[in-house]
Amino acid sequence: MAKINYYTKEGLERLKAELQELKTKGRAEIARQIAEARDKGDLSENAEYDAAKDAQGLLELKISQLEELISNARIIDESNIDLSKVSILTTVKIRNTKNGMEMTYTLVPEEEANLKENKISVQSPIGKGLLGKKVGEKVDISVPAGTITFEILEISLAQL
Repeated sequence: MAKINYYTKEGLERLKAELQELKTKGRAEIARQIAEARDKGDLSENAEYDAAKDAQGLLELKISQLEELISNARIIDESNIDLSKVSILTTVKIRNTKNGMEMTYTLVPEEEANLKENKISVQSPIGKGLLGKKVGEKVDISVPAGTITFEILEISLAQL
């Protein structure tokens, strides 16, 4: 059974663009490398030819994986998001109860996580710990540095 993957519309479009790039430019570049190596003579002792064929195999594997991801992709309908609790595509403001530091994160699918943009994966320890929680709740989350208690201050719809 294939795993269903959830994406924002923009995230799915990025995947489709990457797939198209690999199928066109990527395949053309590998074909050029193979032809160039083939022109150099004896294929049985041609390291460039072997390297180009290996690269072709890796490219086709990546294309196959992207095709599978896209075929099992579902776009998240933002109109159905319940803002009474933390869920995917919500922005949550939390406070570390130990040091009082406040942080704001947007929970996104794993492939769209980007800490620089404060987008964390729902699969991350903090993301998993926050899912389903409501404003005012305190939650203990195990992270590599230990256990941290966060208080949920605010939940809003993500502005992606």
